[in-house]
Amino acid sequence: MMAQMLPSWLRQHSGHRTVLAIALPIMAANVSEPLIGLVDTWVIGRLPQAYFIGAVALGAMIFSLVFWAFGFLRMGTGGLSAQAHGARDDPEVRAVLVRALMIGVAIGLALIALSPLIEYVSFALLQGSDEVESYARIYFQIRILSAPFALANYAFLGWFIGLGQARTAFMLQLVLNVSNMVFDVVLVLGFGMTADGVALGTLMASVVAAVAGLWAAHRELKRRGGSWDLARVLDRVQLRRTYAVNFDIMIRSVAAVFVFVLFTAKSAEVGDVILAANTVLMNIMVFGTHLIDGFAHSAEALVGQAVGAKSRLRFRIYAVLSSQWAFVVGVVFALLTWALGPLVIDALTVNQEIRDTARLYLWWIIAAPVLGVGCYQLDGIFIGATQSKDLRNMMLVSLLVFLAAWQTLTDVFGNHGLWASVMLFLVVRALTLLARVPALMRERFPLAP
Repeated sequence: MMAQMLPSWLRQHSGHRTVLAIALPIMAANVSEPLIGLVDTWVIGRLPQAYFIGAVALGAMIFSLVFWAFGFLRMGTGGLSAQAHGARDDPEVRAVLVRALMIGVAIGLALIALSPLIEYVSFALLQGSDEVESYARIYFQIRILSAPFALANYAFLGWFIGLGQARTAFMLQLVLNVSNMVFDVVLVLGFGMTADGVALGTLMASVVAAVAGLWAAHRELKRRGGSWDLARVLDRVQLRRTYAVNFDIMIRSVAAVFVFVLFTAKSAEVGDVILAANTVLMNIMVFGTHLIDGFAHSAEALVGQAVGAKSRLRFRIYAVLSSQWAFVVGVVFALLTWALGPLVIDALTVNQEIRDTARLYLWWIIAAPVLGVGCYQLDGIFIGATQSKDLRNMMLVSLLVFLAAWQTLTDVFGNHGLWASVMLFLVVRALTLLARVPALMRERFPLAP
């Protein structure tokens, strides 16, 4: 009797297939992303001069920080498109994409216009040898031209994830990553370029991916039917909502970036060995985060669709199921890190002192997937529900807790205190967002039982 009361989509699939259909392609796309850095390092490492590797690493770091700050474009677009799709509002689905592309291209062009200032500030803060800085500047000046295309790709990626079309999102990421690697190999090893070849390869790959995204979006919109409505795109209420959501998520992203930049800076203050060991460990942690994030993306899409459909039942089911899967993957990754962590450390560095130091702090990385899964999932849930103010405010609270913990714990426990501060940051993010779930439910489902 109870089973008959459930919707047909739940009786047929039990929700698990739906969650996995989105999560698994996103996990595969996330895992493919670090391969670009590995291939870049391998390609530039074929050259005899060591400073080319440093130049690419320094230049790539600048763009990681800049583009991460604008990651709101993917997250905000995902939540808004999911809600429009859930409400079966195809004109708004179309308008969400156009607004996101307008914002992304405008920001990208602004970054190009401001590139001399960004270059000056970046290289004033990130010191390197004369050779490293010289080639890193060339890398920067070429790759900055990719900004409009890179941010447009964020918009396409978020839009397709919000629609629940994770396979398309995966294919776009695959086009970007594979073409990037191919261009790098051809330009550096085939045409004899150096850091400029790696930067040009990234620029060309961004253009190819943007064209592929435009083609895929055209096919999807043609399938849905309808026509372009400029008045709908420029609707003041929706534009204000889009701006508010994206601005809040941008502040949240900048706060998160600040935590990890400060973590790196404080590691460097201790010494080269601690910095190297922490970097190795952080790479392992980030890899695990990429895997778990597949279920956060799944929650983002399915929760957003539930909000658009005004279905409290769907919201609860998908929030719980995606979180259960994320926790399982987190535990599995923690166990794998416990079993294989020392081998991974040895593979990432040949320096025995760095290896020994990294092993001392490995247990923090074993704990990280379990301690962090809550905040990752709640991020996805709140992004899908477009509760951007809560995301912003709770991230700022968590940042303050991190700063207080860092000041207190590192004086007593050294690098263990620094890692403990990061873990506390993850836990506080989860607890503060969890405390806001009842308010989310009241606001998004005011008439639901």
